[in-house]
Amino acid sequence: MSMNDKKPWLLASGVLVAAAAGFGVGRALVGRQLRQDARRLLRTSTDVTSSIYRETQLADLPAPVQRYFRHVLHEGQPYLRSVRLRHTGQFKTSLDGDWGAISGQEYIIADPPAFIWQGTTSLFSARDEYVAGRGQLLVRLFGLVPIVYGRGPRYDQAELLRWLGEIAWLPTALLPSERVSWTAQDEYSATLTFTYQRQAISYLVRFNERNELVQCEAERYQSDTVRLPWVGRFAEYQTIHGVRVPTQAEASWIVDGQPRPYAKFQLQELDYNSMDSY
Repeated sequence: MSMNDKKPWLLASGVLVAAAAGFGVGRALVGRQLRQDARRLLRTSTDVTSSIYRETQLADLPAPVQRYFRHVLHEGQPYLRSVRLRHTGQFKTSLDGDWGAISGQEYIIADPPAFIWQGTTSLFSARDEYVAGRGQLLVRLFGLVPIVYGRGPRYDQAELLRWLGEIAWLPTALLPSERVSWTAQDEYSATLTFTYQRQAISYLVRFNERNELVQCEAERYQSDTVRLPWVGRFAEYQTIHGVRVPTQAEASWIVDGQPRPYAKFQLQELDYNSMDSY
């Protein structure tokens, strides 16, 4: 091979090396920002751990909701202030796209309702959040180049719905309060309504025969203009730090009556009431 023949290969190799270096820098930057913001979120949460769960709180709740709390909590359980978790899994960038590997971290606080989630794939980093009453979605190619940036009233509602839809990992936040109410539907379902900042959101929540919360259903904004039915599913409950929580989660949009899954997460690690990031 002559020197002239080598030049295209050398150029291509240089581009790949530069891209890899840029991606490494991008991942480091978004990782550092996540750690800073997660610490700030956790440390500004209200300390609710002095409140204690008692089964007498359940007297007026629908039967499947009572069974759920008796199953996942124990008498005398202190309220949970926050949860941080890590997960692996698969993700689709479009409903018709292929599945790709993803890893993520999430930080959820009970009061005020807020969360930060960040997922990373081989090509992009995505960050979903609801903080200080505002929702936001930011996707960066290689961790550097913004390709999706969503915010505004519809994202505020959609991200608050995500917080409520994933609160099965923080179940004391679902106990009845001035913000939380439950309405009976049937033997295995109930409507959960959460009111915050003069906004009321609701899910139809389904339970199984083992008294586990296994599905949440609501309408959410998929984008600035499109509103679709959304379903979150939970499975494989385990006892972690004394609380029964799911270790698998799946999210789907319902299109023309058919579920179209786009995220499948497998829990790897979970901690309660930590004031620090991973």
